[in-house]
Amino acid sequence: MKMTLKKRWLAHYPEEIPTSIDYDEKPLQDFLKEAASNYKEKKALHFLGKDISFQELYNQSIQFASYLQQLGVQKGDRIAVMLPNSPQAVISYYGALLVGGVVVQTNPLYKERELVYQLTDSGAKVIVCLDILFPTVSNVRHETELEHVIVTGIKDYLPFPKNLIYPFIQRKQYGVVVKPEQSQDTHVWSTIMKADTNRYQEVSVDPKEDLALLQYTGGTTGYPKGVMLTHYNLVANTQMCQAWIYKAKQGEEVVLGVLPFFHVYGMTTVMNLSIMFGAKMVLLPKFEPEEVLKAIEKHKTTLFPGAPTIYVGILNHPKLEKYDLSSIEACISGSAPLPVDVQQKFEAITGGRLVEGYGLTETSPVTHANFVWGQRVSGSVGVPWPDTDAIILNMETREEAEIGEIGEIAVKGPQVMKGYWNKPEETDHAFKDGWLLTGDLGYMDEDGYFYIVDRSKDMIIAGGYNIYPREIEEVLYEHEGIMEAVVAGIPDPYRGETVKAYIVPKKGYHLTEKDLDKYCRKHLAAYKVPRIYEFREELPKTAVGKILRRQLIEEDLQKVQ
Repeated sequence: MKMTLKKRWLAHYPEEIPTSIDYDEKPLQDFLKEAASNYKEKKALHFLGKDISFQELYNQSIQFASYLQQLGVQKGDRIAVMLPNSPQAVISYYGALLVGGVVVQTNPLYKERELVYQLTDSGAKVIVCLDILFPTVSNVRHETELEHVIVTGIKDYLPFPKNLIYPFIQRKQYGVVVKPEQSQDTHVWSTIMKADTNRYQEVSVDPKEDLALLQYTGGTTGYPKGVMLTHYNLVANTQMCQAWIYKAKQGEEVVLGVLPFFHVYGMTTVMNLSIMFGAKMVLLPKFEPEEVLKAIEKHKTTLFPGAPTIYVGILNHPKLEKYDLSSIEACISGSAPLPVDVQQKFEAITGGRLVEGYGLTETSPVTHANFVWGQRVSGSVGVPWPDTDAIILNMETREEAEIGEIGEIAVKGPQVMKGYWNKPEETDHAFKDGWLLTGDLGYMDEDGYFYIVDRSKDMIIAGGYNIYPREIEEVLYEHEGIMEAVVAGIPDPYRGETVKAYIVPKKGYHLTEKDLDKYCRKHLAAYKVPRIYEFREELPKTAVGKILRRQLIEEDLQKVQ
């Protein structure tokens, strides 16, 4: 499949952005080593009052790597990281890479069922988790290939006296204080950090071939798939990001880390970018609008990658006026469409630039963005990044579509995944003649700007989370009182989309929203739980019995209009 429409977008590139980059062919961990050598005492992380320098961060990552090697972790072994944004999340990520391991980013909100699937599918040998998640991990351990559990707590990196107070706060918040004991297969973070570790053996990594990450994403076929991203994929995407924000200065930026690192978007645009830039990361374990406002003012944050829900949450905060946000220079918004109104208000308040980008887990994740300092087009996701090609495929012919014609977006570039873990057929389906098929529908205008129209995959994006209807439907179908169920995303002013379930109860069963909410919360992470339930006598179907999800969504849209 040839690209006949020339790369029209290159004509709009500011002269500061190269159209092609000579990417570093080296593993991700090398950038941390370099940052530690160039910025020794400079602050790398700030976390709830505690600072960690680049040198300390590197030393602790080596310490963690050495401990993994003592546990017998080999090159290619999968290491699951189930942590909120914290120093431990950064240390265990780079520590795992230092032993040639493959990081399996795991959402701390997962319930047992979700966790078992991901751990089993990836074959993870080790998991690093928070103390409050230790009971969940212990419950499922026997169903997985886990050999070691490493446990840490927020308090491990809190300054005095916060570290003493925190267990009481935790008890109040979660009703539990977990005190895991060091044993042969359970390891306590504080013990690891004190262990004798002059034994780290360097491991050679082939950046283009060796995996750095298994990032799970859902699909139309139901269960999540492990996206195989190499060191080179992630390095290339991070260096593209560096080139895109060309006014950012090496060693001088302060990046706000509120996007979760267990999602590839936060991992690339916050964690890996900060390490490459020698920037200070201000880590927030969860999104609380006021904490974000305080952090921006206090640390004079300059870069703030986020999702529309984050920017909306900040703009709607009653104390917004109290805070000085003028340090912000650039924000790239991803994971859901950015309303123009939000963009304008945010820029007016901060004086910085907020632009929309686009990408997928399969592309490490960014493929397109609007120019931060250059021609922007409202409503568009911008233009392809350096060395990234994109075309629109006609839905019938599967050849390149005309300008302005809606079709499926396909992309190529050094940030595109190696394939899906242990799923060769699905990998074949994802590519056509070397192009990755995104499953998203859109068009390109005569200037080479791209627009997203719809997601042909049924995926719901609510509050920046990717939610796959099939997974929720599976849970609903297991309920004894449900005959049929279908789940869809319907527009929501705050979350972008919200999850709605259409239910046909079995005869003789009286179901209520309350019942189903309680049931779903037991089996699904909170962000996947339907917010709205509609009970029906029947659901619209095709002749072969397939439920017409789109029809239900359209019916809802008509009600709104």
